Amino acid sequence: MTPALLTLLWGAVILQADLLPDKKFVLLPPVNFTIEVAGLAQVLLRWEPNLDQEQRNVMLGYHVKINAPQEDDFETRNTESKRVSVLHQGFSASVRTVPWNDHALRASSWVSAELKAPPGSPGTSIVNLTCTTNTVASEWTQLRPYQVSLHCAWRVGKDAPEDTQYFLYYRYGSQTEECQEYTQDTLRRNCACWFPRASIHSKGRDWLAVHVNGSSKHAAIKPFDQLFALHAIDQVNAPMNVTAKMEGSRLSIQWEKPVSAFQAHCFDYEVKIYNTRKRYFQTENMTTNEFNSTISDISKYSVQVRAAVKSACRAGGLWSEWSVPIYVGKDEPKPWTEWCLVVLLATICILFILSLTCRRCHLWAKLFPPVPAPKSNIKDFVVTSHYEKTGSRDTEIEALSFVEEPGLEVLEDLVF
Repeated sequence: MTPALLTLLWGAVILQADLLPDKKFVLLPPVNFTIEVAGLAQVLLRWEPNLDQEQRNVMLGYHVKINAPQEDDFETRNTESKRVSVLHQGFSASVRTVPWNDHALRASSWVSAELKAPPGSPGTSIVNLTCTTNTVASEWTQLRPYQVSLHCAWRVGKDAPEDTQYFLYYRYGSQTEECQEYTQDTLRRNCACWFPRASIHSKGRDWLAVHVNGSSKHAAIKPFDQLFALHAIDQVNAPMNVTAKMEGSRLSIQWEKPVSAFQAHCFDYEVKIYNTRKRYFQTENMTTNEFNSTISDISKYSVQVRAAVKSACRAGGLWSEWSVPIYVGKDEPKPWTEWCLVVLLATICILFILSLTCRRCHLWAKLFPPVPAPKSNIKDFVVTSHYEKTGSRDTEIEALSFVEEPGLEVLEDLVF
């Protein structure tokens, strides 16, 4: 009995020893690590296991670290990985062998590879690249009832020669397209691009990669890459068919979802109501396509609605533009007493302003100059009477002469 028990115990110890890794067991780094350009703003990292690695009952994996242009790291059991990244600044990464399920073992040393930045003169690449997408109804096929348009714009590099010409490409998923419709500046350099029908899925979640390179006879133009998340650049359409009606004091507003591949339940709405008489806004957040309210003030109202895709359907993005304003209700007529008060106040203000103006400009003196008063001091004159007799008794002539004292005006003789 005892020898049999000892034999079993010894077998268990041997089996456990075989299962436990040897402390002298060393992981070797992978070999033939390379970085290749796989597409616009896309690289393929590839390596091979080390053939000199000792075979044990240890599951191996790989720890990959992105060094530039932006640090990142991940673990995988594959020997290749495709990554999306801007490449105009170059790309570098490192990889090492790690135990996949036994952290008692130490990882191997790192091996690195690098992708050089493309050539080009500093200051010649574009700057301030912006892109927006918009969804429109498609008439081409029923399988894809919605089509996405893409518009991008940029500014010319500050050190780019005047003969520089830029060219834009985009990649979404496996589709890559070159721009065919450009807008040019005064020097006939491309500064914007329009894709009326881009190969972009309306509800897609992949990165949009945009690449712009250029050419010139005087300098090598440095290319430029940029990545865009669709939810951050998608310009949602405004809600359609907005209607509003007033029944007594009840205001009812309804609308339809925007032109979009997203279903009706994927939208949030904002309703803006403007009281034109009191001139104030009221904004309401809605999750359905209707709004009802009781209005206590008789007035004319302006109604607008805008939309945004809910975070439950995709990452939060931009609000749409406001819909075209529609008007409902009517202004309450002012009572005659209010009109009289307005007219009276306006008249008083006008008279007050005229009075101040006349005082400052002396208009009263110019319009109505003072009339000189006649001299009334009789004492200043000496009246002498001369009576002359003619041959006829019936006729008598009286002559009055006014003799002015020195310094006074001489008046003509008056004869009566």
